[in-house]
Amino acid sequence: MSKKLKNIGLISLLTTVSRVLGLVRDQLSAWIFGAAELNSAFVTAFRIPNLFRRLLGEGSLTAAFVPTLQEEIRERGRPGAFDLLSNVVSWLFVVAGGLGLFAILLCSQSRLLPGHDSKWYLAADLTAVLFPYVVMICVAAALNATLNVFEHFIEPALSPIWLNLTMIATLGGAGWNLAHTDEGRMRWLCAGVLLGGFFQLAVPAVVLIRLGWRPRPDLALSPRVREIGALMLPGLWGTAIYQVNVLISGLFAYSINDSAASLLYYANRLMELPIGVFAIAVATVVYPLIARHAAERNFAGMADDYRKGVRLILLVNIPAAVGLVLLSEPIVRLLFQHGKFTAEATAAMVPLLAIFALGLPFFSVVSLTTRAFYAVKDTMTPVKVSTLSFVINVALSWSLKDVLGAPGLVLASTAAIMAQTVVLQIALARRLPGMGFGDLWRTLGKVVIATMAMGAVVAGGWWVARHELDGARSGDVVAIGGLIPLGAAVYAVVLWLLKVEGREGFSALTTKWSAKFRKAG
Repeated sequence: MSKKLKNIGLISLLTTVSRVLGLVRDQLSAWIFGAAELNSAFVTAFRIPNLFRRLLGEGSLTAAFVPTLQEEIRERGRPGAFDLLSNVVSWLFVVAGGLGLFAILLCSQSRLLPGHDSKWYLAADLTAVLFPYVVMICVAAALNATLNVFEHFIEPALSPIWLNLTMIATLGGAGWNLAHTDEGRMRWLCAGVLLGGFFQLAVPAVVLIRLGWRPRPDLALSPRVREIGALMLPGLWGTAIYQVNVLISGLFAYSINDSAASLLYYANRLMELPIGVFAIAVATVVYPLIARHAAERNFAGMADDYRKGVRLILLVNIPAAVGLVLLSEPIVRLLFQHGKFTAEATAAMVPLLAIFALGLPFFSVVSLTTRAFYAVKDTMTPVKVSTLSFVINVALSWSLKDVLGAPGLVLASTAAIMAQTVVLQIALARRLPGMGFGDLWRTLGKVVIATMAMGAVVAGGWWVARHELDGARSGDVVAIGGLIPLGAAVYAVVLWLLKVEGREGFSALTTKWSAKFRKAG
């Protein structure tokens, strides 16, 4: 457990760096473009290649590739794994490249369909420019999945950092200094996306080559490739449903007004910060473990590691959700209200973030639950449950968008992910004995009690700061810089007093780190 926590901590640290850089990137784009039509067009266009990235790359491919790669390693060792990787990468270049070329041709001819608002043509133009990113990131996903199986976690965790750095450099550097219009700066931002995709592909490729991989074209339909394809095809829908729902919400928001899509995007990005920092790190480390247990038919070990992963996710993301709800106003104002991002945009974004935060624990758990099904090569159950989620989201979005506007869209996507998570967990418990919540209910009760204590402290502190400092910027600084660590400390103390399950692993890890620091000193 200590080793797993160490890997999770390492990935969390690097992911935190990535998310901070992503936040800087978002702040920069909000400062330069505001919540205007051009920015909304970019975030709408960028969602489309991101959707296909999840469809062909990080979602269904990783979920289907990792268990198959584990089996290949058991049978043929590392040489067999490298052969399979070359086979998969070759097919990814063909499939993703063909899809990208078709999308570019289609979007570049959007004006052949007259009668639409100019903003839709603008979004189509930007989509055509950004779509080559799909090819690079899909191949990079296969390379990173292989590194994770080999327990090389650093390079995959660095992947989004390259994207954020290049986007910051091209927009805040070249774009700001060399371009004289917002349209020119937007072209530099798109160039940053493509350059980032190149680095995301090149870095893991170099690492794997140093480990002995010799990339070569291989379009043979080997039994392993057929198996991966059979697992992927039904799972394309199941693993990407969250991104599909986000895309639908974004398109609905883009149709509401010029700013709704940008505000929805920024709120969703803030909500994803704790998911990326910890939940994805947990899933990244735990998934190869449960996939190995499944390959060995060790379902008791699989259930044990799965519950430990869910416990870690809930321990962090339930209090994070409450904190985001209580402090949504100072967070948005302090981070985004600069340049062309106005107070009116802040007021419109605050309720979006608060509603998104309610679904944070569900967003965090569903990824690991879906991967548990893939570990035993059950792809149909996630598809069925995801279809239910999709129907709920579309129906509620259509019903609420004209009544509540953008907040209605967030309510719809949050309700959909809640339903998906609950139904999927029930199905998992029925599919695999021992995979139910079990003693997690006891952990959940203690987490709720500790979160209530934390929430009381944070809510009281924010009330005092807001009234004593009369809405000044210093009140926002106090809320974020003071109340967040104070709330975290209260939460940790209450959990420790309640003797929450799993604290021994944290204690062992802390003792080990302390010994290293003393030795280094």
